[in-house]
Parts: sequence; structure tokens; C-alpha cells
Amino acid sequence: MIKVFLFCNSYALPIMKMAHLVKQVLLSVLLISLTGCSKDEVDEAKDRTQVTITLKTSNQISHSIYLDIQDIQFKVKTDNAPVANWLSLHTINQGVCNASELNEDATLLLVDDFEIEAFYLHEIRLVLGDNNFIDINNVLHSLEVSTFGNARPSNVIETQLNSKRRYHMVIDIDLDKSISYNQEENMRVLNPKLYTAIRQIEY
Repeated sequence: MIKVFLFCNSYALPIMKMAHLVKQVLLSVLLISLTGCSKDEVDEAKDRTQVTITLKTSNQISHSIYLDIQDIQFKVKTDNAPVANWLSLHTINQGVCNASELNEDATLLLVDDFEIEAFYLHEIRLVLGDNNFIDINNVLHSLEVSTFGNARPSNVIETQLNSKRRYHMVIDIDLDKSISYNQEENMRVLNPKLYTAIRQIEY
């Protein structure tokens, strides 16, 4: 609600003149508001872009491998920060998935057309939880990620995002190279080997 207060010194304005003055003031306020909003919206849209990220795997392993997907993050450098920081994206389909079933034709959607600023991207990383397993003869064996493994594998991508674009990024995990057996600790270790493909699509 816009409130307009009119003050007169020593005389009363005629009714028609008062109504005309009120109309002019209201139109001026409305024009200023619309002009300001439009400029802000244009400036904001000018520096933003949209990102979609999917996950697939490459493997020859006959066993099923389950990964606990928690987040996808970009390492970006902003104008206000002295160093690059990790930016969490709006990750969907979180939780445990059968990564062995993912391939070129059956990917897992992790980020769906998410709008962000057109940052310069240094790295992309996958954040895993603790519930990662390999199924051997219908028995689930835990895959260690906290000490010998890696719960936050990343790729250096060094890519400048352009505004008013759509980007489709595909993270490919080579499962054959990601799992090893530590004989001394008697445990299976998960250290995901990632490969990232980036495709730019214009609006």
C-alpha cells in the first residue's frame, strides 16, 4: 500500500486540482517503482545461468555397487571472497542408489535446471554419505570412505560459465578403478574416479 500525504501552507486546494495532483504523484511513484524493479531483474538475469547434472557409471564388475549420494558442489571464486569456496547445489535424488545400473541410457538426475550465477568453476565434486556397499553373493560389504577412501571426490574443470545459457554436466564414475581391497585393514575401500563432461546449450 502506498500512502501519499499532501500538505498546504495557507489555503485549501480546489477538489479537482487536488485530485489531479494526487493522480500525478501516484503515477510518478508507480513509474519509479517499476523502473527500479525492471533494472534489478534485468541485471540479475544477465549474470545467471542454469545447470543440469546427471550421474552415470562405467564398469565391468559383476557385483552390484551401492552409493550414498548426498550432494553435488561447485568450487567457485566470488568477488567478495578472498579464496574459492564450495557452493552446494540443489541436489535431488539423494540417498542410496544402485550405481551399477547407471549407464549412458540410464543416468541418475542429480541437479535439475538449477539457476546460479555465471561463476568461474574451478572444481566439481560429489559428496557421499557413509552407506556405501558392494553386494557379493547377496551379502553387503561396507565400502570405507572416511580414512583410506574418499567421500568427496572431485574433478578440476576450470570452466567459465556464460550467462543466459543452459549447461548439462555428466559425471561418470569408473567403478572398476574406484574400489580396492586393503589387506592390512581387511576392508574394501571406495575412492571414486570421476570424469566430467560439460555441454553448453543456448536459450
